[in-house]
Amino acid sequence: MAQDRGANTGKTPDTMAIDSALVRELAELLSATGLSEIEVEDGTRKIRVARTLSAAPVAATYAAPVAAAAAPAAAPVAAAPAAEQAGTVRSPMVGTAYLSPEPGAANYMSVGQSVKAGDTLLIVEAMKVMNAITAPSSGTVKAILVENAQPVEYDQPLVVIA
Repeated sequence: MAQDRGANTGKTPDTMAIDSALVRELAELLSATGLSEIEVEDGTRKIRVARTLSAAPVAATYAAPVAAAAAPAAAPVAAAPAAEQAGTVRSPMVGTAYLSPEPGAANYMSVGQSVKAGDTLLIVEAMKVMNAITAPSSGTVKAILVENAQPVEYDQPLVVIA
């Protein structure tokens, strides 16, 4: 932050002046970005704001894949080894995966489609920035391991190309 907030408030050097406006601003930034923790440093002062994510959204996140996987039992078993294959493209960041450039548009790829190195496979949105995830090498799309608008974690398998 460029502004010097709470500097020289007359307190002794042993105590830190708490700038509640800055703490509130950081808390709002956490909520707006979906982050769980943020830390800022201004000279000798360091402020860290963190929040604990509630268990309810986690349970809801895990409930959707379990419900979708209730159809054939062989599909989830086949997807797990696919995530470990050599041609697995993994997410370089935490964000939301989008399979098409905009709602209603055709997907960038489909299973069985040939792709060249550098072709866009999908987009991962992180903090309102759209990041193209490209094919590292030429090949055929063997599996798409995420759904459109699905939250993804760092290093999560996204696509298998062989």
